[in-house]
Amino acid sequence: MLIPALDLIDGNVVRLQQGDFARQTTFANDPLPLVQAYAGAGAQYLHLVDLDGARDPARRQIDLLRRISASTTMTVQVGGGIRSRSDLEQLFEAGVKRAVIGSLAVTQPQLVQAWLNEFGPAAIVLALDVNISADGSAYVATHGWQQTSTLTLNQLIDSFSADGLRHVLCTDISRDGMLSGSNIALYAGLKQRYPQLLIQASGGIASLDDLRQLQAINCDAAILGKALLSGQFTLEEALACWPAA
Repeated sequence: MLIPALDLIDGNVVRLQQGDFARQTTFANDPLPLVQAYAGAGAQYLHLVDLDGARDPARRQIDLLRRISASTTMTVQVGGGIRSRSDLEQLFEAGVKRAVIGSLAVTQPQLVQAWLNEFGPAAIVLALDVNISADGSAYVATHGWQQTSTLTLNQLIDSFSADGLRHVLCTDISRDGMLSGSNIALYAGLKQRYPQLLIQASGGIASLDDLRQLQAINCDAAILGKALLSGQFTLEEALACWPAA
Protein backbone atom coordinates (compact mmCIF):
# COMPACT_ATOMS: atom_id res chain seq x y z
CA MET A 1 0.00 0.00 0.00
CA LEU A 2 1.04 3.60 -0.48
CA ILE A 3 0.74 5.92 2.51
CA PRO A 4 0.97 9.68 1.88
CA ALA A 5 2.54 11.52 4.79
CA LEU A 6 2.20 15.01 6.20
CA ASP A 7 4.47 16.52 8.85
CA LEU A 8 2.76 19.24 10.87
CA ILE A 9 4.15 22.25 12.74
CA ASP A 10 1.75 24.89 14.09
CA GLY A 11 -0.90 23.74 11.63
CA ASN A 12 1.45 23.99 8.64
CA VAL A 13 2.59 21.16 6.37
CA VAL A 14 6.37 21.03 6.48
CA ARG A 15 9.30 18.76 5.69
CA LEU A 16 12.54 18.48 7.62
CA GLN A 17 15.76 17.19 6.12
CA GLN A 18 16.99 14.26 8.23
CA GLY A 19 14.84 15.41 11.14
CA ASP A 20 16.62 18.75 11.48
CA PHE A 21 14.26 21.55 12.54
CA ALA A 22 16.78 24.07 11.20
CA ARG A 23 16.29 22.63 7.71
CA GLN A 24 12.55 23.08 7.40
CA THR A 25 10.53 23.71 4.26
CA THR A 26 6.89 24.78 4.51
CA PHE A 27 4.62 23.43 1.79
CA ALA A 28 1.14 24.50 2.91
CA ASN A 29 -0.53 26.42 5.74
CA ASP A 30 -3.56 24.12 5.79
CA PRO A 31 -3.28 20.32 5.54
CA LEU A 32 -6.97 19.65 4.87
CA PRO A 33 -6.90 20.30 1.08
CA LEU A 34 -3.97 17.89 0.76
CA VAL A 35 -5.79 15.30 2.87
CA GLN A 36 -8.83 15.61 0.62
CA ALA A 37 -6.68 15.39 -2.51
CA TYR A 38 -4.93 12.24 -1.30
CA ALA A 39 -8.24 10.59 -0.45
CA GLY A 40 -9.65 11.63 -3.81
CA ALA A 41 -6.69 10.07 -5.60
CA GLY A 42 -7.47 6.75 -3.95
CA ALA A 43 -5.24 6.57 -0.87
CA GLN A 44 -6.61 4.40 1.91
CA TYR A 45 -4.11 5.35 4.60
CA LEU A 46 -2.59 8.60 5.87
CA HIS A 47 0.52 9.10 8.00
CA LEU A 48 0.73 12.23 10.15
CA VAL A 49 3.69 13.42 12.21
CA ASP A 50 2.89 15.98 14.87
CA LEU A 51 6.25 17.71 15.18
CA ASP A 52 4.96 20.11 17.82
CA GLY A 53 3.92 17.11 19.91
CA ALA A 54 7.28 15.47 19.27
CA ARG A 55 9.07 18.42 20.84
CA ASP A 56 6.55 18.89 23.65
CA PRO A 57 3.57 16.54 24.21
CA ALA A 58 1.73 19.43 25.90
CA ARG A 59 1.69 21.18 22.51
CA ARG A 60 0.18 18.26 20.61
CA GLN A 61 -2.05 19.55 17.80
CA ILE A 62 -4.95 17.42 18.95
CA ASP A 63 -7.70 19.69 17.56
CA LEU A 64 -6.08 19.60 14.13
CA LEU A 65 -5.60 15.83 14.30
CA ARG A 66 -9.25 15.46 15.25
CA ARG A 67 -10.38 17.64 12.34
CA ILE A 68 -8.24 15.70 9.88
CA SER A 69 -9.50 12.33 11.14
CA ALA A 70 -13.11 13.51 10.94
CA SER A 71 -12.64 14.84 7.41
CA THR A 72 -11.53 11.60 5.76
CA THR A 73 -12.34 7.92 5.42
CA MET A 74 -8.63 7.12 5.22
CA THR A 75 -7.13 5.14 8.09
CA VAL A 76 -5.04 7.70 9.98
CA GLN A 77 -1.86 6.86 11.85
CA VAL A 78 -0.10 9.50 13.95
CA GLY A 79 3.32 9.81 15.50
CA GLY A 80 5.13 12.46 17.49
CA GLY A 81 5.85 12.58 21.20
CA ILE A 82 3.67 9.67 22.35
CA ARG A 83 4.98 8.96 25.84
CA SER A 84 2.05 7.85 27.98
CA ARG A 85 -1.13 5.84 27.99
CA SER A 86 -3.12 9.08 28.18
CA ASP A 87 -1.43 10.23 24.95
CA LEU A 88 -2.69 7.07 23.27
CA GLU A 89 -6.20 7.49 24.62
CA GLN A 90 -6.28 11.13 23.48
CA LEU A 91 -5.30 10.15 19.93
CA PHE A 92 -7.72 7.24 19.69
CA GLU A 93 -10.56 9.42 21.02
CA ALA A 94 -9.68 11.93 18.28
CA GLY A 95 -10.32 9.30 15.62
CA VAL A 96 -6.74 8.16 15.02
CA LYS A 97 -6.61 4.43 14.26
CA ARG A 98 -2.90 3.73 14.73
CA ALA A 99 -0.41 5.29 17.13
CA VAL A 100 3.18 5.43 15.92
CA ILE A 101 5.67 4.82 18.75
CA GLY A 102 9.34 5.74 18.32
CA SER A 103 11.98 6.31 21.00
CA LEU A 104 9.85 4.79 23.76
CA ALA A 105 10.27 1.36 22.16
CA VAL A 106 13.97 1.65 23.01
CA THR A 107 13.86 3.53 26.30
CA GLN A 108 10.78 1.87 27.85
CA PRO A 109 10.18 -1.37 25.93
CA GLN A 110 8.10 -2.97 28.70
CA LEU A 111 5.63 -0.08 28.56
CA VAL A 112 5.24 -0.42 24.79
CA GLN A 113 4.91 -4.19 25.12
CA ALA A 114 2.06 -3.61 27.58
CA TRP A 115 0.36 -1.27 25.08
CA LEU A 116 0.63 -3.89 22.34
CA ASN A 117 -1.12 -6.36 24.59
CA GLU A 118 -3.75 -3.88 25.80
CA PHE A 119 -4.68 -2.05 22.60
CA GLY A 120 -3.76 -4.79 20.14
CA PRO A 121 -1.10 -5.00 17.40
CA ALA A 122 -3.41 -3.34 14.85
CA ALA A 123 -3.36 -0.09 16.86
CA ILE A 124 0.40 0.24 17.39
CA VAL A 125 3.12 0.97 14.81
CA LEU A 126 6.75 0.86 15.89
CA ALA A 127 8.69 3.62 14.14
CA LEU A 128 12.26 2.34 14.09
CA ASP A 129 14.64 4.90 12.64
CA VAL A 130 18.11 3.60 11.92
CA ASN A 131 21.65 4.73 11.29
CA ILE A 132 23.66 2.36 9.12
CA SER A 133 27.15 1.65 10.47
CA ALA A 134 30.26 1.14 8.36
CA ASP A 135 29.80 -2.63 8.51
CA GLY A 136 26.21 -2.34 7.29
CA SER A 137 24.50 -2.92 10.65
CA ALA A 138 21.37 -0.90 11.36
CA TYR A 139 21.31 0.74 14.81
CA VAL A 140 18.11 2.28 16.17
CA ALA A 141 18.21 6.03 16.84
CA THR A 142 16.21 7.83 19.52
CA HIS A 143 15.32 11.32 20.78
CA GLY A 144 14.56 12.88 17.42
CA TRP A 145 17.54 11.10 15.85
CA GLN A 146 19.94 12.92 18.17
CA GLN A 147 21.12 9.70 19.81
CA THR A 148 21.95 6.27 18.45
CA SER A 149 21.32 3.31 20.73
CA THR A 150 23.45 0.19 21.01
CA LEU A 151 20.49 -1.91 19.86
CA THR A 152 20.38 -3.18 16.32
CA LEU A 153 17.13 -3.11 14.39
CA ASN A 154 16.85 -6.90 14.54
CA GLN A 155 17.50 -7.04 18.28
CA LEU A 156 14.74 -4.54 18.95
CA ILE A 157 12.21 -6.25 16.71
CA ASP A 158 13.04 -9.61 18.28
CA SER A 159 12.32 -8.19 21.74
CA PHE A 160 8.73 -7.49 20.70
CA SER A 161 8.08 -10.74 18.85
CA ALA A 162 6.22 -12.36 21.77
CA ASP A 163 3.82 -9.40 22.00
CA GLY A 164 2.28 -9.81 18.56
CA LEU A 165 4.08 -6.92 16.88
CA ARG A 166 2.53 -6.44 13.45
CA HIS A 167 3.39 -2.97 12.05
CA VAL A 168 6.93 -1.58 11.70
CA LEU A 169 7.73 1.73 10.03
CA CYS A 170 11.46 1.79 9.29
CA THR A 171 13.36 4.89 8.18
CA ASP A 172 16.95 5.06 6.98
CA ILE A 173 17.85 8.42 8.54
CA SER A 174 20.59 9.16 6.01
CA ARG A 175 18.00 9.18 3.23
CA ASP A 176 15.09 10.95 4.91
CA GLY A 177 13.99 14.04 3.00
CA MET A 178 16.93 13.68 0.61
CA LEU A 179 15.14 12.15 -2.43
CA SER A 180 18.17 9.88 -2.81
CA GLY A 181 16.35 6.61 -3.34
CA SER A 182 15.09 3.99 -0.92
CA ASN A 183 17.38 1.59 0.97
CA ILE A 184 16.12 -1.51 -0.79
CA ALA A 185 18.62 -3.86 0.90
CA LEU A 186 17.39 -2.78 4.34
CA TYR A 187 13.76 -3.62 3.61
CA ALA A 188 14.60 -6.80 1.71
CA GLY A 189 16.44 -8.04 4.79
CA LEU A 190 13.51 -7.20 7.03
CA LYS A 191 11.00 -9.00 4.83
CA GLN A 192 13.21 -12.08 4.62
CA ARG A 193 13.75 -12.23 8.38
CA TYR A 194 10.25 -11.16 9.46
CA PRO A 195 7.72 -12.27 6.83
CA GLN A 196 4.93 -11.95 9.42
CA LEU A 197 5.44 -8.21 9.82
CA LEU A 198 3.89 -5.46 7.74
CA ILE A 199 6.84 -3.24 6.86
CA GLN A 200 6.39 0.44 5.98
CA ALA A 201 9.41 1.77 4.10
CA SER A 202 10.29 5.41 4.69
CA GLY A 203 13.07 7.72 3.58
CA GLY A 204 14.50 8.66 0.21
CA ILE A 205 11.70 7.60 -2.14
CA ALA A 206 12.10 9.85 -5.16
CA SER A 207 10.77 8.02 -8.21
CA LEU A 208 8.23 5.51 -9.41
CA ASP A 209 11.14 3.13 -9.96
CA ASP A 210 11.86 3.26 -6.22
CA LEU A 211 8.30 2.06 -5.64
CA ARG A 212 8.69 -0.74 -8.17
CA GLN A 213 11.86 -1.90 -6.43
CA LEU A 214 10.08 -1.98 -3.07
CA GLN A 215 7.25 -3.98 -4.60
CA ALA A 216 9.75 -6.42 -6.09
CA ILE A 217 11.03 -7.35 -2.63
CA ASN A 218 7.47 -7.68 -1.29
CA CYS A 219 7.66 -4.63 0.95
CA ASP A 220 4.17 -4.04 2.32
CA ALA A 221 3.94 -0.25 2.24
CA ALA A 222 5.77 2.92 1.30
CA ILE A 223 5.53 6.26 3.07
CA LEU A 224 5.37 9.11 0.54
CA GLY A 225 6.26 12.52 1.92
CA LYS A 226 8.56 14.93 0.15
CA ALA A 227 8.26 13.15 -3.21
CA LEU A 228 4.56 14.03 -3.42
CA LEU A 229 4.89 17.52 -1.95
CA SER A 230 7.72 18.48 -4.30
CA GLY A 231 6.06 16.98 -7.39
CA GLN A 232 8.46 14.14 -8.14
CA PHE A 233 5.35 12.20 -9.14
CA THR A 234 1.64 12.33 -8.33
CA LEU A 235 -0.20 9.98 -6.04
CA GLU A 236 -2.31 8.91 -9.02
CA GLU A 237 0.86 7.92 -10.89
CA ALA A 238 2.17 6.08 -7.85
CA LEU A 239 -1.08 4.17 -7.35
CA ALA A 240 -1.07 3.17 -11.00
CA CYS A 241 2.11 1.18 -10.40
CA TRP A 242 1.24 0.15 -6.85
CA PRO A 243 -2.57 -0.15 -6.61
CA ALA A 244 -4.22 0.03 -3.21
CA ALA A 245 -4.84 -3.40 -1.72
